[in-house]
Amino acid sequence: MLRGMTSARLVALFLLGGALLNFPLLALWDKDLTIFGVPLFPAALFIIWAGLIASLAWLMEYDEH
Repeated sequence: MLRGMTSARLVALFLLGGALLNFPLLALWDKDLTIFGVPLFPAALFIIWAGLIASLAWLMEYDEH
């Protein structure tokens, strides 16, 4: 069972993900630019999503002791 700091970090990561994938911050990426031929908005969504998954994987594998 998860205890202590791991639970707090999971909640913080959830809140960060909710903030990053919500309107005010997503509006920053709605530009007419492309990255290697991919529009900026979908690329930013993918990068944010991948970053959240990588952070979650690191958090779950991190040993506190």
